[in-house]
Amino acid sequence: MANTLVLTFMLVFISNIYAETLIFEENFNQLDLSRWKHELTLAGGGNWEFEWYVNNRSNSYTKNGSLYIMPTMTEDAIGTTTMQTGEINIWGGSPADECTGNYFYGCDRNAAGSGNYNNPIRSARIRTAESFSFKYGRVEVRAQLPKGDWLWPAIWMLPKYNWYGNWPASGEIDIMESRGNSPNYNAGGNNQFASTLHWGPDWADNRYEMTHSVYNNPTSLGDDYHIYGLYWNSDKLFTYIDDPSNVVLNVDFTTQSFWQKGNFPSVFSNPWVGEPNSAPFNQEFFFTINLAVGGTNGYFPDGVGNKPWSDSDPHCINSFWNNRGSWLPTWNGEDAALKVDYIKVWSFDPVNEIEVE
Repeated sequence: MANTLVLTFMLVFISNIYAETLIFEENFNQLDLSRWKHELTLAGGGNWEFEWYVNNRSNSYTKNGSLYIMPTMTEDAIGTTTMQTGEINIWGGSPADECTGNYFYGCDRNAAGSGNYNNPIRSARIRTAESFSFKYGRVEVRAQLPKGDWLWPAIWMLPKYNWYGNWPASGEIDIMESRGNSPNYNAGGNNQFASTLHWGPDWADNRYEMTHSVYNNPTSLGDDYHIYGLYWNSDKLFTYIDDPSNVVLNVDFTTQSFWQKGNFPSVFSNPWVGEPNSAPFNQEFFFTINLAVGGTNGYFPDGVGNKPWSDSDPHCINSFWNNRGSWLPTWNGEDAALKVDYIKVWSFDPVNEIEVE
């Protein structure tokens, strides 16, 4: 009887073994713009963040085999007067320099007309939407996080086709999202990161809190490189740090659908009706890497850590910049950059070498 149980266990275990095939590898020996497209926008990520995303080698470049996403001062590029009282028009005139996001005045901002400074920080956000996407597999991103107050680095994934509708109905996978503040920042500093799934029939009914987990490291994640991993198949999705045994977020798809899990108001229709439990996380997703700054969505809570702006202040961007003496000294050169050594993706191929009769 014991031998039968052992054999049964082994057969079940073997039946769930997958051979992994490397399908994507980026080592950042150069910044390949045929693979990575820059987002060009002042829109602030939908959170009224304070950065302007540009394609400029001061903000996105490779060095010693790593990608650097580096924040710089807008006034250094366009002058203080234009930043504080002028207009920035980035509609562009060719496919390579067209503005990629017009929402929230993302392609044209006029400080004189709004009473708000134009985005005072320049940074970068790059994506593989046009070059690479995948469904199911294992991801490893080796990265070193930035140090500096109010920096907001992220390594994440978005759906290629919005199969189930606009965000968040088609999902979002945040592998790593962190803050550059020191580890003693009460909302979580650069010794901490979170993994999150965003999903729901409408932006106001995003149930991300149910699929969100935070990891606390003993030391700053800006001191060294770490691996930020994702394992994703039709039954489950989990993230990890350094090794698959160090699980951060673990989401089981087998017991209930996301519609059942979310308990949504009856006013909404199920966008995933007729789909497997893993929907909306059963379609192709692409990579996005960015370094944001600040914002007004509560990611940096009011009243925590000497925050120099209030989310409810209609001129919060001015308060942020006018109080730069409190945060700019924490941005120490390339320590303030998000550095990515490599990204690898493996697909899963079932191994069926043993058949159960």
